[in-house]
Amino acid sequence: MTEHITEHWLDNAPFSGGSPRTADVTDPATGAVSGKVRLASDADARAVIASAKRAVPGWASTSLAKRAKVLFRFRDLLDERKEELAAIITAEHGKVLDDAVGEVSRGLEVVEFACGIPHLVKGEFSEQVSTGVDTHSKRQPLGVVAVISPFNFPAMVPMWFFPIAIATGNTVVLKPSEKDPGASLWIARLWQEAGLPDGVFNVLQGDKEAVDALLDSPDVQSVSFVGSTPIARYVNERASAAGKRVQSLGGAKNHMVVLPDADLGLVADAAVNAAFGSAGERCMAVSVLVAVGPIADDVIAGIVERVGTLRVGDGTLGCDMGPLVTREHRDKVSAYVDAGVAAGAKLVIDGRDLRVADRPDGFWLGPTLFDQVTTDMTVYTDEIFGPVLGVLRVGTYEEAISLVNANQYGNGAVLFTRDGGAARRFEFEVHAGMIGINVPVPVPTAYYSFGGWKSSLFGDTHAHGMEGVRFFTRAKVVTSRWPDPATNPSTGLALAFPTND
Repeated sequence: MTEHITEHWLDNAPFSGGSPRTADVTDPATGAVSGKVRLASDADARAVIASAKRAVPGWASTSLAKRAKVLFRFRDLLDERKEELAAIITAEHGKVLDDAVGEVSRGLEVVEFACGIPHLVKGEFSEQVSTGVDTHSKRQPLGVVAVISPFNFPAMVPMWFFPIAIATGNTVVLKPSEKDPGASLWIARLWQEAGLPDGVFNVLQGDKEAVDALLDSPDVQSVSFVGSTPIARYVNERASAAGKRVQSLGGAKNHMVVLPDADLGLVADAAVNAAFGSAGERCMAVSVLVAVGPIADDVIAGIVERVGTLRVGDGTLGCDMGPLVTREHRDKVSAYVDAGVAAGAKLVIDGRDLRVADRPDGFWLGPTLFDQVTTDMTVYTDEIFGPVLGVLRVGTYEEAISLVNANQYGNGAVLFTRDGGAARRFEFEVHAGMIGINVPVPVPTAYYSFGGWKSSLFGDTHAHGMEGVRFFTRAKVVTSRWPDPATNPSTGLALAFPTND
């Protein structure tokens, strides 16, 4: 039986490249190797980038109407077949099917936003700015752009970027995670079916060698990245040094602040959803619950009750939570739990001993809950990226705000309360880029932009929405005069600086 290998994608066709290196792709629910993925060499990267570069002139000059037609076709195909893509995500990432379908649906929102590209890139016009002089602005594509995406959302995160990049006339090189690369090739084939010309959407499989080739290439004009904060900082510094535009989204430690007047049943539901959904492997997961006043015991009791009803298992079998993505990542998260216990946090729910009877070799770690967490513990300071929730107890709203704002991350923060004044104050005072009020995971819709503050974001701009349109285009201002020789005869040579007369 021939082993399945996930290839690169170049000129609307699979591309094997010349590198002999590959990596295993595993099914996280069983621990079994399900295939391999190519790991690009520098020469492979140059070939894929060259394909994208060749396609730039033709695609950039394609009319907005024709670009929108391709986007609408891609949107319809994706909507019709999203369950196919979701099944690939579940097989390689491990998240449950419903969550994978939800991921694709949220990415689809950005595609739908990009379908409005004729409106989104309209410029401005000013008539008669000076005598016989008009000025107008326009937005034009950058050229070849790179998207480097993480393992946790192999479809949605790339779709934060490439629909807008393609709609605005750029060509794309996507470098997906080597842990779950299958979605990238499925998406590439869908673009081909939608009528996208050769070279406009390309896929470069690989590891750090592929990433560095994209960061260093003089033909790549921008880099969009999502991943951990250390790598986000690295991407920003290296790509910026090469003169590229950068949007580099890093890690998070999202806080849920709960005031004493909150609906504690809603809080418990939200905490379980936000902390343990997708096994906590999402940058908008809530990993810290800040209980204000005397409510912590009641909140914890509600969470414990609800966790007792969760079904953890193979994501294809109708469970609530699946495995972690790799054995190495599972072991890393488990080590954080060990460290929390050693540091003195109270372990209320221990997910380390979870066993799934029919999948004994899967990468399992169940929902884990700590109480009595303090800000010097690694379970608080570090982004764990797993199903681990820590409860901190404070006496006042002011203490809660100080705690959130002192954290190095600023991706998201949420408040649960019935007090409109407190909610409005929270929106103004908290130092984070995305805010939720009685909403556990405040991911904005596609026509707004996604991104955090502080060590959660490096570079020029947030993802999707109008910030995405501006990121993938350059502004140009044109000033023109069309003199009428019948009424404006030449006045001879003039060396003075022009004035607005």
